[in-house]
Amino acid sequence: MTRTRAAADGVPQPIMATYYAQRASAGLIIAEAATPNAVGRTYVNIPGIHTDRHVAGWRTVTGAVREAGGRMFLQLQHGGRIGHPDNSGGLHPVAPSPVPLPDTVHTASGHQDAVVPREMTVEEIRSTVADFAAAARNAVAAGFAGVEVHAANGYLLHQFIARGTNLRTDGYGGSVEGRIRFTVEVVRAVAAAVGPERVGVRISPGVTANGIEEGDTEAVYRALVPELAGEGLAYLHVVFADPEQPVFRRIRRDWPGTLIANPVLGWGGPLPEDGGRSAGERLLAAGADLISFGRGFLANPDLVERLRTGAPLNPVRGNLMYAGGAEGYTDYPALAAGAAEPAEAGAAAPVPASRA
Repeated sequence: MTRTRAAADGVPQPIMATYYAQRASAGLIIAEAATPNAVGRTYVNIPGIHTDRHVAGWRTVTGAVREAGGRMFLQLQHGGRIGHPDNSGGLHPVAPSPVPLPDTVHTASGHQDAVVPREMTVEEIRSTVADFAAAARNAVAAGFAGVEVHAANGYLLHQFIARGTNLRTDGYGGSVEGRIRFTVEVVRAVAAAVGPERVGVRISPGVTANGIEEGDTEAVYRALVPELAGEGLAYLHVVFADPEQPVFRRIRRDWPGTLIANPVLGWGGPLPEDGGRSAGERLLAAGADLISFGRGFLANPDLVERLRTGAPLNPVRGNLMYAGGAEGYTDYPALAAGAAEPAEAGAAAPVPASRA
């Protein structure tokens, strides 16, 4: 999850090593999104993974996490239309079609209206696929165990998938098969670059974040999931998963490998008192293999222990999520030794946890 603590050029800073090492008890940390090229940058002070300095900065982070006993994947995210020339060194945002984000974009000088993105040429699509593959190789060189291809929440890959943002009439638009083509090509290129066992994919069926409108959600994921299922990938990660929804049940049937599910916990409001444990257990009962938690881990570096023992959670200070510096980042307290009551005898096994 984006925390905007990198340097202006996207190089991870030492405080990020502290932050992630504090959370090394997670079963898997999926680090915040890093961009595979300069034009894909979304907001100020987000990390990249396309220069030697980016690799060196991330190597400090992964080393600290490894020393603390943790393991990490790096999320690869291209913003597409979610960007601004002020954030990308003057580069104009690109997208499948010239459909602007219906919102403002945060820049160093404040929020500005989104610009109309430039439609990507086929050559640019192919070069972006290559950029994702190179970013994956950089991530492994930086010490990550693998990468997660971000095809969710309204960013570039999701923009290609959705009918509302993909108005193309060539082989990368129109039909469902055309709209999922870019995502499939990126995933296959990344898997070829670092090995499929090092690659996960993040999807968000039906989610309307960042002004996205899929239009035909069931048809999209009925095509996309089986297309990826034969690649031997490490996992598929479904965010805002609802075990009652037919699309989630269909994905579980169509996906033969490890399925990570991120529960719906009421974005914008306080977290449930149990930290989302009961919602996670419902998803496990519905067939998920692992549960990812986002905001809970932001505010609770020892979330695993809190879930195990039923200890109360630190509240999320949302106003500091993107503020920069240690406040609201590395200053959330862990439980004092012996402060938590032991779980009741016969209580359910702890929910496997990863940071979304």
